[in-house]
Amino acid sequence: MSEQGWKEFLAAEGVDDWVVLHGGATAVYRTGSVAEGARLAAALAEIPGLPGSGTVIVIGDRYLSVRLTRDLWQLEARHVELARAVSGVARTHGAEADRAATQEVQLTVAAKPDTIDLGFWRAVLGYGPMADDNGVDPLGHSSTVWMQELDEAKPLRHAMHIDVSVAKEHVRARLEAAVAAGGRIVHDGDAPGSWILSDRAGNRVCIVAWPDGSRELPTPDA
Repeated sequence: MSEQGWKEFLAAEGVDDWVVLHGGATAVYRTGSVAEGARLAAALAEIPGLPGSGTVIVIGDRYLSVRLTRDLWQLEARHVELARAVSGVARTHGAEADRAATQEVQLTVAAKPDTIDLGFWRAVLGYGPMADDNGVDPLGHSSTVWMQELDEAKPLRHAMHIDVSVAKEHVRARLEAAVAAGGRIVHDGDAPGSWILSDRAGNRVCIVAWPDGSRELPTPDA
């Protein structure tokens, strides 16, 4: 696995509907009803190469989401063509992409190398492996769990935190909303790619413009 796949996806033409998150390329389309979403899903199922590709399609009351992979590092050149095809079918059905609604939530469990309990977390959550350091919901509904290996010399202050991955043009709005709701920025050294926030009790969450958060964005007052 390498960065080539997702970098080529981001550089490609005709994929404006798509956001590359922790879980790979994802698009959310607004639909008028579950029935309209089901009709769109049926049309997407006719796209050559989509069935059997590992794509996850979720139909909601007024939306349909498409995830081409379950992991960022699985993106390949073929996914560009699949994304373009999905976008084309969505347009013919009158479904508009909503990049602001596209996100990925990941539970990060930090541990020293000799206490990594990934097998436990997969078992207790009923998750399966996607990479050798994570577990994923087999239905594609819930958050990924990722094991963050800490350096032996680093003190373990927070055993868990949440990563929230959003489109780069919407990370500022999410950040400002979190601060306005009482959150506190505790680290902005990696901005504009990511920020670490905490609630009043000290529980931490990372807001991440992944993986393309390279645009300079102003940081709201903490």
